[in-house]
Amino acid sequence: MSGHQDQDHGHDSHEGPIKTPKQLAWAVFFAFVVPIFVIVLLANYVTTDTKPAAGSVGLEEQAIAARIQPIGSIELKDASSAGALKTGEQVYQAQCAACHGTGAMGAPKFGDAAAWAPRIRTGFEALLNSALKGKNAMSPQGGGEHSDVEIARAVVYMANNGGARFEEPKAPAAAASAAN
Repeated sequence: MSGHQDQDHGHDSHEGPIKTPKQLAWAVFFAFVVPIFVIVLLANYVTTDTKPAAGSVGLEEQAIAARIQPIGSIELKDASSAGALKTGEQVYQAQCAACHGTGAMGAPKFGDAAAWAPRIRTGFEALLNSALKGKNAMSPQGGGEHSDVEIARAVVYMANNGGARFEEPKAPAAAASAAN
């Protein structure tokens, strides 16, 4: 057996990759300095983000206002002001022309006297009621973006261009008398 042990001493299998003191110094340098350098870089990366500290910005007036701002807004119009209300033509262009301009979905086409004649015979109130509450494929126009007076003006504008002689509605007198 002693001959077998002599053969094991000739193997270099138990030696590591570091063979000189210079290699050992470099291995120690990289084993400690490189991880510390990486940690410093990561710490710098994490701390340079512009996150407010807890409680520092969260209670500022602007931050509070941004969190509680309303989703919608209300626009108040003075109904007694003639300039605040849109004309029949303006409402027609904004709301009605999509269907009444082309006659889509059975809508009486703008200016078509034959299509408007039977509707005009029912009277202004019936036409306004149909516009405000909706009829057939036309959805209700009341309570939307335009006031009832503006919708009434659009009804008069369309009916008059179809042969009617309706008078354009004026601004509500209730608002004017309430101001006195």
